Amino acid sequence: MPEEPGGSTVPRRQLGRYLEELRQNAGLNRKEAAKALERSTPTLWRIETGRTPIRGVEVDAMCRLYGASPKMTEVLVGLAGETKAKGWWQAYGDAVPAWFDLFVGLEAVATRLSWYEAELVPGLFQTEDYARTLISGDHPEEDDAEIERRVQLRMARQSILRRLIDPPAIRVALRETVLRCPVGGRDVMSVQLDRLAEASELPNVTVRVVPFSAGFHLGMLSGAFIILRFPLNGGGTESEPDTVYSDFFTGALYLDKPPEIERYNRAFGEMWEAALGEEASRDLILRSAEETRNG
Repeated sequence: MPEEPGGSTVPRRQLGRYLEELRQNAGLNRKEAAKALERSTPTLWRIETGRTPIRGVEVDAMCRLYGASPKMTEVLVGLAGETKAKGWWQAYGDAVPAWFDLFVGLEAVATRLSWYEAELVPGLFQTEDYARTLISGDHPEEDDAEIERRVQLRMARQSILRRLIDPPAIRVALRETVLRCPVGGRDVMSVQLDRLAEASELPNVTVRVVPFSAGFHLGMLSGAFIILRFPLNGGGTESEPDTVYSDFFTGALYLDKPPEIERYNRAFGEMWEAALGEEASRDLILRSAEETRNG
C-alpha cells in the first residue's frame, strides 16, 4: 500500500521500530497484536515500518498491551507527537510522490551522503532550467504552474547545502556521461556545469568524476544510488540506520540491512578510487562547460 502523507517520517520510523521491538519482546506476532488492538494486520505493519502517522492514545494502548514501562510509554507517546510535526516539503502537497516523501525527510536530517549518479546532475546541485527540463519531460501531462511548483520544491531542498548548523558532508561520484549529455540544450547545460563546479568548492561537498577511461566499475551494475548516514543519539547509538536510496521510473527502493549497505559501500568505494581527484574533477567539469558553451 502507498505511504500516507503527514508528519516527519524520521520520528515515524523510529517510533515504529520501538513498537515492533516491544511487541516482539511481549511474545506477540503481528496478527495477534493487531487483533488485540482491533486494528488490521496491514495497518500494524504500516505503523511499525513508519509508513503512517499514529496518535498518542494509540501508542499508549499498544504500550499497555506490550507491557512497556511507564517511562517508556511516556517517551513513545511523546515521540508520537513529534510525528505530527510537518516537514517543509509538505507545503508542496502531491508534488512529492508518497514514495519520495520518506527520502526528503531522511535527506533533511542526514549528516553524510555518498551519492553516485550515472546520467544526471544530482538534484541538490541542479539549476532551475536543468530541473525544469527533467520535470517537464517526466510530467508532460502537467500544466506550467504545476511544473513550476515541482521545480521550486527541488530548489528548496538545496538549502541543506549551506545551512548554518551541521550541513551534511556530501561525497558525489559522477560518471563522465553526466557532463557530456546536454540536458536542456547547450546554454542550459553549460550554466548547469558551472553551478556544479561552484558547488564542488563548498567545504562540505566533494565531487569526483569517474572518467570513461576508468573502464568497468560496479556503478555500471548498481545504477544511481545514495547512501545516507545519520547523527548519533546522546548515548552514542544510531538515530537512524544507514539507508540506501535508489529511485527509478515509477518508484523508489530503500535498503537498510547491513549486508545491503556493505554491498553499496563497496560499490561506492570502488568508484571513488577509480574517479579523478577533486581538483582534476573540477577542471574537467569547467572544461566540459566551456566546450558545451562553444559547441
